[in-house]
Amino acid sequence: MERFSSISMAVVRRLPKYYRYLGELKKNDVKRVSSQELSRITGFTASQIRQDLNCFGGFGQQGYGYNVDDLHQNIGSILGLDKVYKTVIVGAGNLGQAIANYTFFAKSGFIPEALFDINPKLIGLRINDIKVYDVEELESFVRDNDIEIGIICTPKNQCQKVAETLARAGIKAIWNFAPSDITVSDDIIVENVHLSESLFTISYLLKEKEEVLKAKKL
Repeated sequence: MERFSSISMAVVRRLPKYYRYLGELKKNDVKRVSSQELSRITGFTASQIRQDLNCFGGFGQQGYGYNVDDLHQNIGSILGLDKVYKTVIVGAGNLGQAIANYTFFAKSGFIPEALFDINPKLIGLRINDIKVYDVEELESFVRDNDIEIGIICTPKNQCQKVAETLARAGIKAIWNFAPSDITVSDDIIVENVHLSESLFTISYLLKEKEEVLKAKKL
């Protein structure tokens, strides 16, 4: 994936968390927040938060902190959430349908225009009013409808072929949920989401906790 900015990916990956927590503060009618308070909420140090935000101009005032509404809006703009993205979901199984039914994505500006699958029993159905098309129509649909993001929810043995089809159609980014990394040209942004890795992290932490408690009893 080609990068066009010197901002580190570590900083980029913290921004959505800031955005989410600031959104919760807005819902609770909190008007301003300090970096220390954000630290307590997010788990990041106050110094780290200030450094991250300084990468984009700072936004805070000494002795006042941050205006919650303004900071939430600014981070949303930095994340590109002030525009709409057309998406397609490839794979209309359980995961693909779950994503189609998750209305938060559409509310955030990621609009699913279509689902695609190879199963003839699914083709023609509507999931949350999103039509399921034959995957053979994927390339032309993406090209003809200016789709920017492709979401892959296929089995492992199909994901690379789907990624190549999306690439040929001019896709700009791929959100890949298949249990295998994909290979496309560097000008296409790819985010691989491996649910098993998150689950295995929990497994490790449980095992670590058990070993520590066991050692304390000895």
